[in-house]
Amino acid sequence: MKQLYANYVNSFKGLVPEIWILSFVTFVNRAGAMVIPFLSIYLVSDKGFTLPQVGMIMTCYGVGSLLGNYIGGILTDKIGFYKTIVLSLFFGGIGFILLQFIGSYIGMCIGVFVLMFAVDVYRPGVFVAADVYGDDKDTTRNIGLIRLAINLGFSIGPVLGGLLIAKVSYNSIFWVDGITCVIASFILLFGLKPKKANKKKEKPIVIKEGVRPLKNNLFLLLFLIMLINSIAFVQYFSTIPLFYKSEYGLTEDIIGWIMFLNGAMIVILEMPLISWLERLKLSKTMATFWGIILLAFSIIILNMSHWFGILIIGMILMTLGEMIGSPFASALALDMAPKGRKGTYMGLFSMSFSFSHIIGHNASMNIIDKYGFETTWNVMFIILIIASFLTIYLFKRLKVSKDYNTY
Repeated sequence: MKQLYANYVNSFKGLVPEIWILSFVTFVNRAGAMVIPFLSIYLVSDKGFTLPQVGMIMTCYGVGSLLGNYIGGILTDKIGFYKTIVLSLFFGGIGFILLQFIGSYIGMCIGVFVLMFAVDVYRPGVFVAADVYGDDKDTTRNIGLIRLAINLGFSIGPVLGGLLIAKVSYNSIFWVDGITCVIASFILLFGLKPKKANKKKEKPIVIKEGVRPLKNNLFLLLFLIMLINSIAFVQYFSTIPLFYKSEYGLTEDIIGWIMFLNGAMIVILEMPLISWLERLKLSKTMATFWGIILLAFSIIILNMSHWFGILIIGMILMTLGEMIGSPFASALALDMAPKGRKGTYMGLFSMSFSFSHIIGHNASMNIIDKYGFETTWNVMFIILIIASFLTIYLFKRLKVSKDYNTY
């Protein structure tokens, strides 16, 4: 036990203070992230929208996220990640507070679009910050620590959200989510000075090396793989909570506790797991492959039994896949990005998640409406298996490529 504890502590050693500050801000931000896991349930049960309408609202969610990631990548290269992150946190918080006052279908589409645009401007800046601070060898661990902060907040957020919904009202989670985002922006503003970051590593980049991401065929293949993976993964933010409620009759507070398992596992296990996999010399591409495989089985087992425990097993498998795949896929994308273009490359990489919101929610809501949950889970399993084969192909291409020293 002492050795396990020592290994856990050692996995955090050597990370610079700036990453810890950024991670703390991210934790405060994500601790209030209680709207997103319950958004689809809220739109159906509280607002009375149909599944196809919810699918279209979630498509607007994805379009806003897509544009936010794109503009976020540009802003990160133009004004720096620090200002980009602060602006995103502040205006995202205001957006969460205002969203609760929208009642019409069209208004909700517009409101969700604007909200997610503001929120996801944040993403490319965080990836670049993970690369800017500390040594290059720490990039994967930097990403891992930021993800740990995200998931520590996310493990608490759904539980608090479920309890607030059960004990107070749905409106309360919009207030808490918005206020925590605004608080996070002020913590970053006063806790991490821009001069400190600029002096450290964030220097003006004049020379841009390599090709643009849209002309990089292998990077586009990685984008496609992550798009397919994310289409299945985002079901945990919309259709799977609906599945828990409609098929198992679970209340929002119980759903929050199931989601808590995801965040708690990542907080406890992800950093030691990353360190262990790095010591095993597992390539970033193959780590991405195993992440996809575990996600695929986490979804298909939902068709195997109506036993409550299968939901827990599915969440565990999904979390293992997320812990293994996501940090290494992000690190792989950063490795493939040439100097001077990391913001735009990571902007495009983050947009794969945004596109998945555009496609995944709408498609799955309509499949469920016409064919049911079982068919939906079969479709998700099939596309993930396709993504796994594409990942093996990418691994082989990177291994023989002269343009990359990473695979």
